Amino acid sequence: MSESPDPGSRRSRGRIARALVSIGVASGLVAGALVAVTLTAGPAGAATTITSNSTGTNNGYFYSFWEQSSGATMTLGSGSNYSLTWNTGSQNVVAGTGWNPGSNHTVSYSGSWNCNGNCYLSLYGWTTNPLVEYYIVDNYGNYNPSSGATSLGSVSSDGSTYNLYESTRTNAPSIQGTATFNQYWAIRQSKRTGGTITTANIFNAWASHGLTLGTQNYQILATEGYQSSGSSNITVSASGGGGGGTTTPPPTTTTTSGGGGGTSNGCTATVTAGQSWPDRFNVNVSVSGSNNWTVTLGLHGSQSLQNHWMANVSGSTGTLTATPNGSGNSFGITLYSNGNTTLPTASCTASGGGGGGGGGGSCTASVSAGQSWPDRFNVNISVSGSSTWTVRLTLHGSQSLQNSWSANVSGSTGTLTATPNGSGNNFGITLYSNGNTTLPTATCTV
Repeated sequence: MSESPDPGSRRSRGRIARALVSIGVASGLVAGALVAVTLTAGPAGAATTITSNSTGTNNGYFYSFWEQSSGATMTLGSGSNYSLTWNTGSQNVVAGTGWNPGSNHTVSYSGSWNCNGNCYLSLYGWTTNPLVEYYIVDNYGNYNPSSGATSLGSVSSDGSTYNLYESTRTNAPSIQGTATFNQYWAIRQSKRTGGTITTANIFNAWASHGLTLGTQNYQILATEGYQSSGSSNITVSASGGGGGGTTTPPPTTTTTSGGGGGTSNGCTATVTAGQSWPDRFNVNVSVSGSNNWTVTLGLHGSQSLQNHWMANVSGSTGTLTATPNGSGNSFGITLYSNGNTTLPTASCTASGGGGGGGGGGSCTASVSAGQSWPDRFNVNISVSGSSTWTVRLTLHGSQSLQNSWSANVSGSTGTLTATPNGSGNNFGITLYSNGNTTLPTATCTV
């Protein structure tokens, strides 16, 4: 925050420490030049008072506290509860509890929030690949954080309308050191302190405007104040009982499958355990032997997909299918364990590189449902096998095109044609349903 209305400059102080104290989910995150203190709070039920910059876990929940100078006190209570008091001496302060990593779970929170001046109350987080800083702002003081940002429209969610914005930070502090990255904003029109945030609604709304989130890093229900004073007392929870902390990782499993028909186009999928939490765990998958592959992952018991990154992944339970999305041959998934932490089995098949008769290549277009409204719905399309493609989408009934993103799309009814626009192999459309919500069929040619 800052007295300046320019969103590119108002966090030049606050993000430095927050970036450096965060705990990276993906390997290879750069810590930066400052050294932060990471703490594990005392036993459950014992309040812990924090007055110096730190991150850690308390009762299974991730927490973060940072202030520019002395003037704020954070108290960690039972469960996910925290309270914060601050005055103008702190200059800039941010504190909160939540999860590391975050996700698109539904977040509920309750409590009190009192602001005298420039303050935010928001669900705040970071992602990597791409590097993004995001805010879902439920309440703010005398300064609207959208000032100077690019307006993208709005979305209705949880009893109000959230206005959507994007801004860019250039050579600014981040969880990967000094970097250039985008900020995504969703600012609630009807301010509140307490309620439910259906995070997926906001994430899907950003995606409908081409704003892509990557692998989730930390996510907290944050109180933030800049040259102001105030207090808050917040308790947060999420559907599925998500929390921070770690448990013993599942064992490592490796499954190999060669290409069919005795060709040299075989590939190997190697599965290893990543970070884990009481209710979910990460799985890292590496593919070798081919750049044009399909990996099939067999889940166990009631396991279900929560999140994925660096590949196109379809399915949610039972069997998942993954294909390249241009990010390379390593990808990952987060699974809700539902009582079973066994790593999924994996098999890999490879497609041949040019066919006979001149070898023109091939591609596949996968269609999945996105957010929906009474009169329209989103469709997400992922292309694999080529970066120079043409996808034809056949609509049903009286469906018609309202919007598109991350591709060049022509046509409005009947058949739509999409080609790359430099944004990659994932794109989407919004269709007016006109009484028919059947997903369009897709064909892909190179």
